[in-house]
Amino acid sequence: MRARGTKTRRRAAAAKLSARLADRVALETHLNGLMVARFDGHAVGLGTFRAGTAKRAQQLRTGLPLAGFAGGRSTKEIDRLLRRLARHGLLEYRVGGSPAGDGSVVIEPQAADYWPRMPRLRDADTLVLSRFAYMRRRGNSLVLESPRAGALFKIRDARIAGALAALSAPRKVRQLRREYVGLGKELLALLVDARIVFKIGRTGGSGLRPDEGDKELVLWDFHDLVFHARSSQGRHANPLGGVFAYADRMPPLPALRPRWPGHRIDLGKFAGGATSTLSPVARLLRRRRSTRSFDDRRPISAAELARLLEGTVRVRSRAKGRLALAGGGSREVTFAGRPYPSAGGAHELELYLAVNTCTGLPRGFYHYDAGAHALVPIRVRPDDFEVLLAKAAQAMGTTAKPQILITIAARFGRVSWKYSSIAYALILKNVGVLMQTLYLMTTEMGLAGCAIGSADIDLFARLTKIAVHVEGPVGQFAIGRGVKP
Repeated sequence: MRARGTKTRRRAAAAKLSARLADRVALETHLNGLMVARFDGHAVGLGTFRAGTAKRAQQLRTGLPLAGFAGGRSTKEIDRLLRRLARHGLLEYRVGGSPAGDGSVVIEPQAADYWPRMPRLRDADTLVLSRFAYMRRRGNSLVLESPRAGALFKIRDARIAGALAALSAPRKVRQLRREYVGLGKELLALLVDARIVFKIGRTGGSGLRPDEGDKELVLWDFHDLVFHARSSQGRHANPLGGVFAYADRMPPLPALRPRWPGHRIDLGKFAGGATSTLSPVARLLRRRRSTRSFDDRRPISAAELARLLEGTVRVRSRAKGRLALAGGGSREVTFAGRPYPSAGGAHELELYLAVNTCTGLPRGFYHYDAGAHALVPIRVRPDDFEVLLAKAAQAMGTTAKPQILITIAARFGRVSWKYSSIAYALILKNVGVLMQTLYLMTTEMGLAGCAIGSADIDLFARLTKIAVHVEGPVGQFAIGRGVKP
């Protein structure tokens, strides 16, 4: 009897998590067994499956229970189908209620490779909300999310929202479930997996900043990490880039601000406007352009690349200082000056080069060592390397890949160790300064360049094996030899 009861409880638990196709997705099955997902005008082939699998997949329109998460078994074919759909971000997951219902919580993947997991939780475990977690209104729903999470949780039950709010202070699982009837371990485990909730160790802890993550994560303020994740690719499913979201609602602002009333002082009579009187720097500024088309018949050379990096980012000076601590003692602080200015002399920006075509340099992914003026090759997966170049081309609105793509990454702790509230804003200002420096140098050398504002933080993490909160991309710059007009 005990064994039968255990199986019954497992089946009940299994029904609490189900997968469903996202609203914009339609699933087609062809006569030869080929299954295709169609969404937003695109089609993705998922592979060939048996008739039984195709029939069971129809449940994805309403909700397919994921028995495998609770100890049950699913067929290899249906698991393969689900994994492929998940890889493209085409599934959502529902917790609570019947599989065909709305569910008390809907999990919407924000990263393409999100797959829900349930780490084991004990009644004696102590949980607390991450300091990066936040709940907000979206439409008529509440969503719980975090820049560290690969998914957001749409809360449909106000009682669950109240229970999660109670986790602003550490609570034991046993206590929480006793006070909030209906709050299941499954949802709590999913939140732990998403790093929206975390466990406090057996030795105890307050649940405050030092208890969550590593020493690098301690340096991040809430708004800085949200800003970084939401203004980059990889950790959200929102529209990104020039999508003209409000073009049908209002006209664009004029290129020039309406004039202030009052008397105007004409500056032209003081300096004159003749081009012949312009300095070399002013002439360079006027020549600067963003170039998105590169001539692969005339690739940039390794010598030109070396000169470009030498003039823009190579370390020019080194210095040490000591910071007096409020509690007594001091800490040594080191500086490595470069040609462009940097807030606080931090110079936190690092360059990673995806070399597509360059005379004298093998194709591959490199880190630029600014202190030694050297390139260090990094072994990466070929597919990730190609995706990096393809995304850059897409961001520039062209199909041709750049000859060399520079990813500008930040060692965030170099700035946030000193500055509070403004750390990430300062990093982005530094990026703008470096981009202008690269523009001027490429223009002076007769090369072509184009700044790219978006980058995929998760893709960069796969390429470098560095956690997204330790070092991550904050901009890109494409260089090469431009196509002659």
